[in-house]
Amino acid sequence: MPSPEQIMQSVRSMSTDELHNLAEAVRQAQIERAIDGGDHDAIIARAFEIGFGRDGLGVLPWVEGTVIVCPGGLVSRSRTSHRCRFVSVDDVWVWDSGLLLREDKRSSPGVEDGFRAIALLPLVDGTELDVVSGRARSGGHSVEHVVSYEVRAGELVEVSQRDVATKNMR
Repeated sequence: MPSPEQIMQSVRSMSTDELHNLAEAVRQAQIERAIDGGDHDAIIARAFEIGFGRDGLGVLPWVEGTVIVCPGGLVSRSRTSHRCRFVSVDDVWVWDSGLLLREDKRSSPGVEDGFRAIALLPLVDGTELDVVSGRARSGGHSVEHVVSYEVRAGELVEVSQRDVATKNMR
């Protein structure tokens, strides 16, 4: 195996197209590793046990092996009122993400209506996640809080947290 210095020397000598191809090959290898590297059924089963707070909403995402575990959920108080927390991946909702490996949904236990979901994503460097907490009242939906992460060197790193003023959100 070449040393890190030898690898960097080789990378620096590549053309722009070669660098893009190398980056895509690394990304594909990370995705394949996530698909092959773990018991997704067991990860999801455990996540349904530990991935939700007392409020019924998903806790913050975490890394398990080669996947990112993303709990999400919605708790309805009535037909026009609910609380929710979901993950956005690279500016699209997790369920619409091209990186989504698997998502399982279940009805929420208890007296309130709603559901819980666990989504698995591959641990791919550069992926950006936003955990979006919101609320709906009388047909209007608002974002209340966002926690942002980025995958860096195989770690899920928090990069910001912000409260969102209702007047600024539509």
